[in-house]
Amino acid sequence: MLHINPKMLGRLEELEADLLARLQQAKEENWLGEVEGINLTLTFLREKREETQRRAQRRTVELGIPTRRLPGAG
Repeated sequence: MLHINPKMLGRLEELEADLLARLQQAKEENWLGEVEGINLTLTFLREKREETQRRAQRRTVELGIPTRRLPGAG
């Protein structure tokens, strides 16, 4: 699954604006298949944006550097 860098949220806004313009044109031209495809893409884009915003609010957890255990030790 692809995770979007939170720095790219602005780009998602640009993509959404472009899709909305294309959706308007598709509706005006009565391109029903195109309308359906754009609506689906908008749904995925919005879900991805929400997920990215949630991930950006979570703090990262430092797990440390793994070490090898010696045989017979604990």
